[in-house]
Amino acid sequence: MGLSFEVVPSGTEEAGGEGEAPETLVVRWAEEKARVVSKMYPDRWILAADTIVVLEGVLFGKPRDAAEAVSMLRRLSNRTHEVISGVCLLHSYRQIVYVRSVRTFVHFKELSAAEISAYVDTGEPMDKAGAYGIQGRGAFLVHSIQGSYTNVVGLPLCETLEYLMQHRVIAPAVVK
Repeated sequence: MGLSFEVVPSGTEEAGGEGEAPETLVVRWAEEKARVVSKMYPDRWILAADTIVVLEGVLFGKPRDAAEAVSMLRRLSNRTHEVISGVCLLHSYRQIVYVRSVRTFVHFKELSAAEISAYVDTGEPMDKAGAYGIQGRGAFLVHSIQGSYTNVVGLPLCETLEYLMQHRVIAPAVVK
């Protein structure tokens, strides 16, 4: 996108959530990350995000091991799930906090046990919510999506850029 930025991991744990709506939870996590980083950089705009996978109200985080990855992929097979990202834009010094969420519906093809096993064996699912990465080998799992592709990757770019422009953090560049 041509933007200059610095990546600063917050180190926060994505905890809690009992009885909390998935959208509320992921927005809260994004805001918590932003607040932690803003303590280090109170005079800068901080953009933080978090993404979750939800199937029938059940949250799918990153699998703990290969067996859990297989279980998640079996449950997602031939079904439509939601990918919800929370995005927080925060400026501590100015006492400004904006939060929003973006939702995408993803429909998986029917997966065979052999396909699931082969995919899990690649190791790709192990650090991905829902045990898949649409931007990698996991693209073959996805039959269709409704909504933002980049949201499924982990940061809804179109919506985030609109958000940054709406709040005058960035402006479109003039290309000569």
